[in-house]
Amino acid sequence: MWGGRTGALLRVWGLWPAGVRGRRPLGCNAASLAGNNSPQCWNCGGPGVPKRGDGFFCPQCRALQPPDLTRDYFSLMDCNRAFAVDTAKLQNRYQQLQRLVHPDFFSQRSQTEKDFSEKHATLVNDAYKTLLAPLSRGLYLLKLHGVEIAEGTDYAMDQQFLMEIMEINEKLAEAQSEAAMKEIESIVRAKQKELSDNVSKAFEQGLAEPSVATW
Repeated sequence: MWGGRTGALLRVWGLWPAGVRGRRPLGCNAASLAGNNSPQCWNCGGPGVPKRGDGFFCPQCRALQPPDLTRDYFSLMDCNRAFAVDTAKLQNRYQQLQRLVHPDFFSQRSQTEKDFSEKHATLVNDAYKTLLAPLSRGLYLLKLHGVEIAEGTDYAMDQQFLMEIMEINEKLAEAQSEAAMKEIESIVRAKQKELSDNVSKAFEQGLAEPSVATW
């Protein structure tokens, strides 16, 4: 169950509330298999483009089509549905989509296409920001797997994690030089990477209830 190792690791981050039950993840291609029909073009009435894929424009009249709001962010940004994401590839994809749908390129087009471009651009921006940061990416991935964490939930925090935080805060308070600050920064970055790697493995393996991993 997804309330197992992934939940334990996210509790270390303060991301998973105590008592929340997880669910078995959907197959990675499940969303991609749904809604493969090709709606008609709003402008010329032609067969339009498949709902999945990069055909944002009608192949007959080249009018911009409305965004597919059922498409998940991973599919839109051409990323594997996983916690580990190639951020360089993500950025390239973001820039590619901006060149296609940014409102600046539709200033001389119909009002309908202007409206669609605004919606496309907003969707692309939201997808990029969500997948770029590990925290929002992990929460979004959990949401796709049927687990949502309400804002303001009273999270259960791992005690060892709290102790680690307190020790780092004490070192920060006692730091008297730039070298000391850089040393603390390197320690924090290393532990962040370790946590990120552990969460990624937990998403990949989907293990039931192993012991809680710490920093």
